[in-house]
Amino acid sequence: MARVALTGRIGRPLITLHGDLDALLPKAADSDVYARMVEARGRGALHRYYTIEGGTHVDGLYDTYPDRLRQILPCYRSAFDTLVSWVEKGVRPPANHTVARPASGDVVNACALDDRDALVR
Repeated sequence: MARVALTGRIGRPLITLHGDLDALLPKAADSDVYARMVEARGRGALHRYYTIEGGTHVDGLYDTYPDRLRQILPCYRSAFDTLVSWVEKGVRPPANHTVARPASGDVVNACALDDRDALVR
């Protein structure tokens, strides 16, 4: 078990996303805990943690509640692109923050992790 145990001792850049409406794995009991583990191990510089406003665990309920939820898949895509830029080009991603649900534009398919105008502080 020790080989796969979560310790927070990451050796490579890592981006964590968590929807603030995730009822399956509540943020406070899951990703918040892991982020603290990473920080406690002195690896915070290798980790970014973004809370997705209106995001759930998966997108299955979006069609039922489009007025309350946002699709998280576009945020996963954006996070992956951001991670690739960080690893391959050394482009450091923005600091940990909550990514606001877009009010206009392509509200279904957009998720800019580095859009400073859309950040919730």
